[in-house]
This record gives sequence, structure tokens and C-alpha cells, in this order.
Amino acid sequence: MASTTNISIRMDTELKSQADALFNELGMNISTAFNIFVRQALREKRIPFDISLSQPNQETIAAIIEAERIAKDSSVKGYTDLDELFADLEK
Repeated sequence: MASTTNISIRMDTELKSQADALFNELGMNISTAFNIFVRQALREKRIPFDISLSQPNQETIAAIIEAERIAKDSSVKGYTDLDELFADLEK
């Protein structure tokens, strides 16, 4: 029999509770689920699922598009001096 070792993982209490419930429904405990994850990662030599940054929401996309439009608009005044910017803001 292969030797085993204990590990300790810190996890949000609610997250662990949800994970326990899910893995219980799948017929396993969190230790078995973690072992499956590690074995799959070693087999694939990568995290066995995609990890990516969240995509911006529609409001953020609209703000990006507006900022790009403003940046290209030669009629919009630009500033290289903060004092001048603040002076214009006070007008």
C-alpha cells in the first residue's frame, strides 16, 4: 500500500460546506475530490480546467469604447499638466 501524508488547506467555511455537499452527492469526500484534482493535474501537466480573468460587463465595455472614441477625437482637449486640468474643472 502506498504511504500517505496529511495536508492542511485553509478554505472559507461556506465554500467548504458547499463543496462537502456537492462531493457527498457525487459519492466522495473532499479528500477524494482533491486527490482526483491532483492526479488529473499531474496527468495533464497543467491545471485541469481553464483559469481566466473575468470578462468586463456591458457597462465597462461601453466605457472602454467611449474612452477610445474620446482619445481619438481631436476636438477633445487633452492635458499634460494637472494644474491646468484642475483650473479648467473649476470653471
